[in-house]
Amino acid sequence: MSSLDILPESPTGKTQGDITEDVEDTTAGNARVEVTEEENKRIRRKTDKTILTILVWAYFLQILDKTVLGSGSVFGLQKDAGLVGNQYSFVGSIAPIAQLAWQPFSSVLIIKVPHRILMPSLVLGWGIAQTSMAACHNYSGLLAARFFLGLFEAGCLPLFGVITNQWYRRSEQPIRVAAWYGMNGMATIIASALSYGLGHIPSHTLYAWQIIFLFVGLVTIVSVPFIYWKLDNGVTSARFLTPHERVLAVERLRANQTGIGSQRFEWPHVWEVLIEPKTYLWIAMSLLLNVGASVTNTFGPLILSGLGFDKYVTSLLNMPFGAVQLIIIMLSSYAAQKVKVKAPMLILLTLPVITGLAILYALPRANTGGLLGGYYLLAFLFGGQPLIVSWVVGNTAGTTKKSLVVSIYNGASSAGNIIGPLLFNSKDAPTYFPGLKATLAIFVALAVVVALQWAGLWALNKSQEKRRVRNGKTRFIHDASMEDKYMGIQEQGLGEHAFDMTDRQNDEFVYIY
Repeated sequence: MSSLDILPESPTGKTQGDITEDVEDTTAGNARVEVTEEENKRIRRKTDKTILTILVWAYFLQILDKTVLGSGSVFGLQKDAGLVGNQYSFVGSIAPIAQLAWQPFSSVLIIKVPHRILMPSLVLGWGIAQTSMAACHNYSGLLAARFFLGLFEAGCLPLFGVITNQWYRRSEQPIRVAAWYGMNGMATIIASALSYGLGHIPSHTLYAWQIIFLFVGLVTIVSVPFIYWKLDNGVTSARFLTPHERVLAVERLRANQTGIGSQRFEWPHVWEVLIEPKTYLWIAMSLLLNVGASVTNTFGPLILSGLGFDKYVTSLLNMPFGAVQLIIIMLSSYAAQKVKVKAPMLILLTLPVITGLAILYALPRANTGGLLGGYYLLAFLFGGQPLIVSWVVGNTAGTTKKSLVVSIYNGASSAGNIIGPLLFNSKDAPTYFPGLKATLAIFVALAVVVALQWAGLWALNKSQEKRRVRNGKTRFIHDASMEDKYMGIQEQGLGEHAFDMTDRQNDEFVYIY
């Protein structure tokens, strides 16, 4: 029995069977309903209150569990666990190695397993892994715990990207992705504050870093029932919407032309992903960006401590960095949403990062203020990830294709997180000049790749225009999904395949850049 079969009568007076038929027909493109701006706002507010709240909290927990490794290093993790040489680097790299290996399975799980089951399972898994790190006393134990942490976190970013795309219009997605991805900054602030506070707890049984790991792991575990209780699998079964609102919610997403979810795995979608040049440019973007991000995730606290501060001050100095992260993520995504372009914003975000890396490389170590300013400029790099994620999902239609592309993107992100820490060898401490030099070149390359993707998507839109003319349709289509206020597809006869075609198959699809 479908969940829609047991719904009560709608406010419009339709029966349960009528509601079921309406949702199915709307999804299939056979029926169209009118959606007012007031109804659009009401559905969006309800979605934010439930779905976005869950995404924000769960992503915060994921970043917090990942970030405290750097805090642990400040509080003596390497010495207490007997880590030597590049062992700390490998402990930092093993989680993304697990993520990279698990991506093919993640793309299938996102399609086949209901999101209400999948997300709590992932959160529980990485929470247990993080808690287990508190029991580790040596290199092998830390390596094993971090491996499982990465394994369960592997599906997080692709799942969250797909969920955001399935619940929101394309114009709404950048700021929503920024809201949950912005937890990078919030987690940095909270991890720094927690490390400062928990690090002062006197204990003859546990090291300070063990107390930190235990606390954040347990917070994650106790959050699992809440996530399961509040999350819904999709728009058509949303418990927080009335039956009539579900029909409207489906219609308001029609202009996206990207679908609202399916549990069928489509092999032709896999072929499309493999042959499209834009796939490989997404991979390059993710790889380059995350090589740079690992500078702050794994070695940020160590770079700060190398400036001569003690472990407590070092923890506190990461708090402004997290605040800058959060502000940049939200402002850049808001600006991209308002001007309706992402590529120029991404290129602009690389400029402060390049400047910050140049400062860290060039200034003498005695210039503490200047070095801190350069380090805080690196926070601009975090504004790029939510823009790219919303760019990827907004330019990909078809559930299988979208899941696969975002999983591949996350795999490239994992590869970047593997490579990044290896650029920073302990023998180069406290300056890490070779790693900073390499990262500087990486961000220059990132700006070039963004420009290439921009040009490629522009060319795809021109190709789409020619296809429409050949198929007897209008050359130009107004992209209603990018309007700030609700607007449905206006052109007669268009939007009939908004839920059942990939962007490559659908000549009505408009690429965004």
